[in-house]
Amino acid sequence: MTENELTDHHPWSHTWLGTDRFLARRFARPAARFLAIEAASGILLLIATVLALIWANSPWKDSYASFLNADIVLDAGPIGFHLTVQEFVNDALMALFFFVAGLEIKRELVKGELRDRKAAALPIIAALGGMVLPALIYFALNAGSASSGGWGIPMATDIAFAVGIVSLLGNRVPAALKLFLLTLAVADDLGAIGVIAIFYSKSVSFSWLGAACALLFVVWLMRRRKVWYGPIYLAIGIVVWYCMLKSGVHATVAGVAMGFLTPTDALRPDLDTEAIADRLENQPELTAADVAAASFLINESVPVGERLVDRMLPWTSYVIIPIFALCNAGILLTSESMRAAAGSTVTWGVALGLVVGKTVGVFGAATIAIAIGVARRPRGATNLHMIGIAMAAGIGFTVALFVTGLAFTDPLFTEEAKVGILAASAVAAILSGLILRAAARRSSATELALEAQENAELFGEIQPSAVIDDSGKRYR
Repeated sequence: MTENELTDHHPWSHTWLGTDRFLARRFARPAARFLAIEAASGILLLIATVLALIWANSPWKDSYASFLNADIVLDAGPIGFHLTVQEFVNDALMALFFFVAGLEIKRELVKGELRDRKAAALPIIAALGGMVLPALIYFALNAGSASSGGWGIPMATDIAFAVGIVSLLGNRVPAALKLFLLTLAVADDLGAIGVIAIFYSKSVSFSWLGAACALLFVVWLMRRRKVWYGPIYLAIGIVVWYCMLKSGVHATVAGVAMGFLTPTDALRPDLDTEAIADRLENQPELTAADVAAASFLINESVPVGERLVDRMLPWTSYVIIPIFALCNAGILLTSESMRAAAGSTVTWGVALGLVVGKTVGVFGAATIAIAIGVARRPRGATNLHMIGIAMAAGIGFTVALFVTGLAFTDPLFTEEAKVGILAASAVAAILSGLILRAAARRSSATELALEAQENAELFGEIQPSAVIDDSGKRYR
């Protein structure tokens, strides 16, 4: 199919993107195709990480520190805040990321895999194993020290990177296994949010927290009364965020709470869109008001949560998370700092927690759940597939960096933890890709061997009692 034919069949074929203009042809369309790739967010995250490391270790490293520490000030009388650029990214922009995470978790709980207890059992149990064991490994290496509070760092899975690695392998990874990883990551996010809210909040101001809770109650009442005017929710959400920021409970919790309170049902779920289309088609002349009314009705037939995810996910995945990586992944890598990190229990606790703890925790918990019959193995998945996916869960980049900023005030511990996160995430990504490729090859070899056996049995060349094992070898 030619370039023009591809363009003609694309949804944006009748927009500016589909024109033959130089900018559309050379830049906009290639960018749109890249962003449509499932692994695109992981690739952008990797690029931002590399840029941060280069900038932090370049002759311009002082400008990197100046950029992170630049002031963002809002002073409106009794209301205001004073944040650095890094704090604004971590406290404000990441609240939007966690808002979308809250929307997706709620959707999974109400309509997705987490609604069916039997289907959700395996990823939830695996996620619990993948949170508890890494925390225990870290704590075992740091118990009784000033760095013991970093136990929450290796608990989280980075969805963008993990899904990106699996997506690069295409259909060599069973679809059910990809769904297992996504559901596991959602359950993992829910656990990480709970850990942040309970264990990594500062001294709490109950007056500000009470104000935030009161506003969240107002949002709940508005939803019950079907008051779904977006700007009102936006205004209340901003005030809730500000109250959480002042309360000492981490401000991103406001994003999660608003995500959970967002409606998952459509205002007009039984809307007859065909009748609307017929009415518009029979109009002798369409007016702007007709089109606007039809657009409003069709829009209200889609749940608010789904609409918000559709609009905000590209911004959080392709803009906010790369900006977060740029502001948090830049660590100074000198021979002295690397030697210090190599001998640090913080670095080893994080690294072993992610690579070993996640793999053993996820795979072990899943295997036990399958063995005792409380959960089913994903269709088409072998033990080697499960080990590869468990290893992918050890890519703990984004949320691990986020928790690092909450866990430590000592810059030395922060840098050592970031070294452990970067090293462990790289090792987990490489090993996961290699293991999943090996699992795909073994599955293909087994399928070919079984097909050959069936053909041989059909012609009586071997006895039907012969069996072929996972490696493709025949035995009786």
